[in-house]
Amino acid sequence: MTDANFLNNHFLIAMPALEDPNFFHSVTYICEHNEQGAMGIVINQPLDISLGDVLTHMEMTNDNETLGSTPVYLGGPVQTDRGFVLHEPAGKWDSMLEVTDDIAVTTSRDILQALNDGKGPNRSLVALGYAGWGEGQLEDELVANTWLTCPADSAIIFDTPIENRWTAAAASLGVDLNTLSDTFGHA
Repeated sequence: MTDANFLNNHFLIAMPALEDPNFFHSVTYICEHNEQGAMGIVINQPLDISLGDVLTHMEMTNDNETLGSTPVYLGGPVQTDRGFVLHEPAGKWDSMLEVTDDIAVTTSRDILQALNDGKGPNRSLVALGYAGWGEGQLEDELVANTWLTCPADSAIIFDTPIENRWTAAAASLGVDLNTLSDTFGHA
């Protein structure tokens, strides 16, 4: 694959027939995709825990009720004990992968402390775990019609209600997921 074929800063939109509970009706933001594989964060599967719970677990005192009630997402089935913060603007953090000039994913404690102190990025999504694919695995899934892909839209990540992200991502392609067939062919 050439760099132009990689899906960095794209959405993977689960096809309606995908029944894997980790990805059923999911939208995954691809943070990194190269010859070795891909890594992304699922942006529409909230867990039954809040950011306040995470901050308490990390022994950070939180007095901001709005921040404390922010949902935490299941970012994917890999390393679900590890936190990932998808955020805009990118900024400078201890352990950060810059996806675009504006969006990054950070795994270090300093960003959570900054969010808690009201000094963090303007927009963020906190997830436990990530979605990962080995060499050629994502490409095989794309050939098997498992995913739709489209360029990512930060408004869908950060501003669209959780329950609308799957359909909104597909609609950005002009696709109504309710009308798609689960069969496919190759011309």
